[in-house]
Amino acid sequence: MSKMVETVTGPIPIESLGKTLIHEHFIFGYPGFQGDVTLGPFIEEEALEASINIARQMMSYGIRTVVDPTPNECGRNPAFLKKISEATGLQIICATGYYYEGEGAPPYFKFRQALGSAEEEIYQMFKKEITDGIGGTGIKPGIIKLASSKDTITEYEKMFFRAAASIQQETGTVILTHTQEGTMGPEQVGFLTEQGADPSRIIIGHMCGNTNPEYHRNVLDQGVRIGFDRFGIQGSVGAPYDHERIETLLTLLEAGYEDQILLAHDSVNIWLGRPPVMPEPVMKLMENWHPGHLFESIIPELRQRGVTEQQIDKLIGKNAADLFAGEAVKIRS
Repeated sequence: MSKMVETVTGPIPIESLGKTLIHEHFIFGYPGFQGDVTLGPFIEEEALEASINIARQMMSYGIRTVVDPTPNECGRNPAFLKKISEATGLQIICATGYYYEGEGAPPYFKFRQALGSAEEEIYQMFKKEITDGIGGTGIKPGIIKLASSKDTITEYEKMFFRAAASIQQETGTVILTHTQEGTMGPEQVGFLTEQGADPSRIIIGHMCGNTNPEYHRNVLDQGVRIGFDRFGIQGSVGAPYDHERIETLLTLLEAGYEDQILLAHDSVNIWLGRPPVMPEPVMKLMENWHPGHLFESIIPELRQRGVTEQQIDKLIGKNAADLFAGEAVKIRS
């Protein structure tokens, strides 16, 4: 029988994933957006129309599947994603999980942590959503989202990491992470695997925030996959420039890591609450932060630099399928 992966419209065979963007957000809001409804209301009809257009743009580049790892407290809305999928045919995988302490919503579980019940409750939350669905929707997440802070995995964040490792051992669910400003990739893998997580079902996200190939090797040689998944974000939040990312990516491909890297933008297509107003210099730097950037600029440059079509297919296709299938990667000696 085919191995299956959960999407917002139900399970599909992994071989049906096709070209995949591993990390994009249709809607996203920093916790607190719920209080700004007077000037930043969520008008679903408008948001849905815009999201459908974005999905169709993605599909025009041959994309069949998008992983939307929006954390639970940042506006995750599986029913909304299902409407996008049903209107377009785009396959969307959603998440269960929480954001890192500094930009997430820690008071709820920190309060429960002080009472001694939080870690078990996080485990129960992950398990219930993965096995029965999110809220009353019946929609099941296909990944667990984890995140760590700059230069540390806090005690708050470790609760989610431990719970995720336990649930992954029971369900085989893929773990997808957020790393902050090019830090803690090796430490995330080490902590998760110490807790019993399967490295073949882990992808360490935002690794392109670090341009040191040795940092990447320290992660890749532990048997996980990584995301070069922030193309278009540059010059702010500690992000390098795209040309620096490309050089690092090419170095890793030349070293033989083509089976372990996946590409995306980490785009936020619709902000919940009021959209951010960026200063003009930042807007200029971020003008390519959209879901077409890979296909319009990055992949053409990779081709010019000698990356083969087979390698490109892995970066936006086969590697995602292998991740969800739990295919072990060959560890380089």
